[in-house]
Amino acid sequence: MYLKHIPSGDLVEILNVGILTNPSEPSVSGRFHVGEEMQEPAKFAKRELAFPSDERLPQCWIDPDYKH
Repeated sequence: MYLKHIPSGDLVEILNVGILTNPSEPSVSGRFHVGEEMQEPAKFAKRELAFPSDERLPQCWIDPDYKH
């Protein structure tokens, strides 16, 4: 799955979708998808990620207290 890194505008390949949808995890492992060479994995704050259409991630993926 690819998401957009909001500060840079670059695409990020998400390495573990299970962690992405877990609201208790504030960050997710991924790697930038730019250039010709595969980038090293890094941690990305979920609040800095969006769908490629610029739609923000669902609140239930980010906030463990989203129901309150």
